[in-house]
This record gives sequence, structure tokens and C-alpha cells, in this order.
Amino acid sequence: MSNKEKILVTGASGFVGSAVARKLVEAGFSVRALVRGTSPRAHLAGLGLDFFEGDLRDRKSVERAIAGMRYAFHVAADYRLWARDPSEIFASNVEGTRNLMEEAMRAGVERVIYTSSVATIALRTDGMAADETSPLREDQGIGVYKRSKIAAERLVEAMVAERGLAAVIVNPSTPIGPGDVRPTPTGRIIIEAAKGRIPAFIDTGLNLVHVDDVASGHLAALRHGKIGERYILGGQDVLFSQMLRDIAGLVGRRPARVRLPWRALIPVAFVAEAVANVTGREPFATLDGVYMAKYRMFFASTKAEQELGYRSRRYTEGIDDAVRWFRDAGYLST
Repeated sequence: MSNKEKILVTGASGFVGSAVARKLVEAGFSVRALVRGTSPRAHLAGLGLDFFEGDLRDRKSVERAIAGMRYAFHVAADYRLWARDPSEIFASNVEGTRNLMEEAMRAGVERVIYTSSVATIALRTDGMAADETSPLREDQGIGVYKRSKIAAERLVEAMVAERGLAAVIVNPSTPIGPGDVRPTPTGRIIIEAAKGRIPAFIDTGLNLVHVDDVASGHLAALRHGKIGERYILGGQDVLFSQMLRDIAGLVGRRPARVRLPWRALIPVAFVAEAVANVTGREPFATLDGVYMAKYRMFFASTKAEQELGYRSRRYTEGIDDAVRWFRDAGYLST
């Protein structure tokens, strides 16, 4: 392929990034993957990716990685709800985004697809699905992850408006499915539920979407997205209790039957974070996660469906694929 058909993908070793890279290869693009030296790559074997070792926080490595690229997909993000040093999350998600966007403009990249998050969108107080018309301010975000994604999205929007950056923003909801190597916070919930380690639930909800549909939405944004616009890439709104029942049904376990008020998890998360501060290992329960669970995180993908031709399958296929993949990869072994 010629240089005009080359695409840089950041975060290609991650959950969404690997699905995006695979989708782009299937579409016939030549994909360069910007990855850290310590990033796992076994799950990317056979895709024919051009691996480029670097770090988004290192401006020079970004400059070298993006040279000769026609398009760029900035999928990389530090998706943690807790960190011993929260500044790490901000550095990766905000300064890393700034470096990528600056170098994309310098290199003459024709279009950048920036992977934001529904974390940047205000939830509705009536429990109905939120859409792109209600952006959050940075000071409204719960926790460092949300605040960092809001700040990064506002940065991209400002560069589009003030400097002519050719970027389209996509906002995935809660991806699930195969290839969650790390795994993500949602993937960890699926693993723990499949092992029968979630005995109770709180009254909250998520918008669940198959990761491969999110990847297809990225490609649709490249082809049909409007510069400066945001598009929610979601699936179906699902109560957390129903999600647990679905997982239990797949593995032959009894689902959780005890419903707790969200406040009951505050001391659990507090203790978990205290232990994490000693061990350095990310806690399963976090205070930010508990506070987020106060609300039903429901979202509508109507705009993406209408403008991008975006479609998503039933969320149960994502849960089925996730459980099967976690089982095959050894995550569910006791």
C-alpha cells in the first residue's frame, strides 16, 4: 500500500484499540500501531501490524510514529478508576492527546478519529438515555478518569475550532466482548460474576455494546463523520442486575439476589483503596466507581445511527463472547 493509505492507531494493544486495528486491517488499510515496549502483543499476532514503540507522553516518539500517515486513530487511554498517583492518568489522557493532535497537524494528517468516552456526557436525572447535546464541564466529572477524558475532549474541540484540526470524536459507552486482555473494569466485573464472586448488586445500569461494533463505528466515523462532531457509539441500556443474571445463566450459577443501596459499598471501596495504596494493585471496588453507580448510565446512539450508519447487535452477544473468551484465555480458572 502507498503512504496515503496508512493509518496510525494508538492504544492498539488495548481492548478497543485492538478491535479497531483488526477492523482497519480487514478494510484494507496498512496499520502502524504505536505501543509501549511493555504492551502485550500476542493477541495481535497475524494482523500484520507495523509496531512502533513509543509513548504518547514523549513528543518526539509521537512525531516519528505519525510521519507518513494519512489518518490517525487516537484510541489510547489510561482507563483506570484508581491510581496510586492520579497525575499519571491525567498525563496520559490529556497531555498524550495534546501531543498526538499537535503532531497530527504538523504531519498534515487528513483526519483524526479521537476516541473519547460517554464519561464526558451529562447523565439525565430522570434515568432516560443521554445524548451528545449535554457535555460535562471538567469540574463536573466524578474522579480523575472522567475529569481527564472531559479535559481531553474539550482540548480536541478547541483545536478543531481555533486551529483547524481535522478531528471527529467518538464516544463509546461500555464495550464488552473478546480480547479484553488487561482486563478493563467492566471485564473484571464479568470475570468476578462468572466466578460467583458478586453476591449482591446495586440499582444501577449501563449501556453495553459489543467491542466489534464500537470498532465498526470508528471506521464509519472515518468515512462519514463530520469534523468537530461527537458520536456516541453505544448498544443497549441494561440494568446491572440483568447483566449479572445473564452472566450467571451462561456459566450455570445462581444470580445475585440481594440488592444493596449504593452507599453500602462506600466502606467496601474505602477499604479496597486503602489496601491498594499499600500493595499498588488496582482495587476491584473504587470510591469513584461507587459514586458513579448512583446513576443509571444510559445513552442513545441515534446520531451515530443517522449520520454514520452505525448499528449494534444485542448486548447479550457481547456478554456471551466475553465469557467465552475469558474462559478460553484462562481468566475463569480457579
